[in-house]
Amino acid sequence: MYQLAAPAFAEIEIKKSRFLGQLYPLHTRAEARARLADIRAQHPGAVHVCWALVCTGDSGLDDDGEPSGTAAKPMYNVLVHKDVTNVLAVVVRYWGGTKLGAGGLTRAYGQAISDAFKTAQLIAVETMAEIMFSIAFADESQVRRLIEKYQAQVIAVSYTESTQMQLSMKEKQITSFIDELTEMLKGQVQISS
Repeated sequence: MYQLAAPAFAEIEIKKSRFLGQLYPLHTRAEARARLADIRAQHPGAVHVCWALVCTGDSGLDDDGEPSGTAAKPMYNVLVHKDVTNVLAVVVRYWGGTKLGAGGLTRAYGQAISDAFKTAQLIAVETMAEIMFSIAFADESQVRRLIEKYQAQVIAVSYTESTQMQLSMKEKQITSFIDELTEMLKGQVQISS
């Protein structure tokens, strides 16, 4: 899974209609709505502003008056094919005076987003996970050095009969972190993830 490092743009012309493909990194539907409002304000002469949104826990499509399934769906298909998340794809269309038909529209909207991906920089999305454990008070400073080594984030720490810590870290590192933690403390750790 990937996400955009920065916005990306492309422009194509088909039978005098201009299609402005745009990709934006974002994380919520509210951000998407705000971005779309800005785009509509920047392009008051556009006949259509179609979009497809893919973000964690929330997606959406809008053909903005184009025949159903001819604009947002091909854009969405490109996003799925590219395996991206947290992205808003927008195509602004300026009418050229010639009807393109359903097939022509589908190809144009998909191509506008595909061409925008040619200039996009994608970064891999790291899946994060949480882990909780209890250790002796005396071991905390040693464990904090290990936490820094793994670039984990301390979410919570509480002190009762022992030190309880809750961390967020890259999911792929949890097993090696637990192995190293257990070896370092000679088994004197209680994992409760």
